[in-house]
Amino acid sequence: MIDLKDLSKNPERFACGHRLCSGCGAGIVARQVLIAASKFDVVITSATGCLEVSTTIFPYTSWKCSFFHSAFENSAATCSGIEAAYESLKSKGKIDKDIKFIAFGGDGGTYDIGLQSLSGAMERGHKMLYICYNNEAYMNTGIQRSSATPIGAHTTTVPIGKFSYGKKQNKKNLTKIMIAHDIPYVAQTYVGNWNDLMTKVQKALSIDGPSFINILTPCRLGWNYKVQDIMKISRLAVDTCVWPSYEFEKGIYKINVIPKQKKPIIDFLKIQGRFKHLLDESKSYVVESIQQYVDNEWEYLKNVSTNTISY
Repeated sequence: MIDLKDLSKNPERFACGHRLCSGCGAGIVARQVLIAASKFDVVITSATGCLEVSTTIFPYTSWKCSFFHSAFENSAATCSGIEAAYESLKSKGKIDKDIKFIAFGGDGGTYDIGLQSLSGAMERGHKMLYICYNNEAYMNTGIQRSSATPIGAHTTTVPIGKFSYGKKQNKKNLTKIMIAHDIPYVAQTYVGNWNDLMTKVQKALSIDGPSFINILTPCRLGWNYKVQDIMKISRLAVDTCVWPSYEFEKGIYKINVIPKQKKPIIDFLKIQGRFKHLLDESKSYVVESIQQYVDNEWEYLKNVSTNTISY
């Protein structure tokens, strides 16, 4: 657990004045991650995406730390290369600082285009934290679907129409894929709970090896919600069990947030424009199938979890 008063004394290393949209979750993620990591010197790498293009408009930058922009597909590879160079220099006595390495990527640059470099970095065991700020589509290039896009969502490449209700496939479960890499620490969290997010970042940075955190990060333009509803949407994702908050540490699953009362999936869908077509009675079968999928995944998670904690 993190003490909020102590946290407020930590220096800000993600400056205001960036160009991210109002109601965007990516800036919240970056700011909280850097505050959580404030006791360390850090090196950041970032794939091309909303977070990068909106915070590094030449000649300005919002990053008050070492920052490397790499291509869409290789944030993890770049970070792992820098970490390997650091370990070599440290072993030769040329560096004595304790430096942490954090890679950022959106879902497009993580679930899809960057999956190979992420998998390689995790398998090789680099001491780095990879953070996916997951807004569930290629938002920076025009709201195209990604493999993180949930079933039923409207995007520009799977639009709704007479014969379409949006994306027809369930989203890829990347968190499970990372767990399958048998790395020391994997977690899911969300922007609606600073304590959960920052506790997991600090835990990940304490790990002697690779770690991965998948953060649900609402996008106002792609999800189509009111600016002030970003935290409400994030918390509804957890309360409906669409996005469970849990961690996998040294072979043990832990559910971090148990809803006091599990809410129906429709509560999450109805406040987002990307799902408004599903509110039509003719699409009730789609909502029912989503509810069944979410229920099955939640039951699976409860069955494999040997412990529950609360942040």
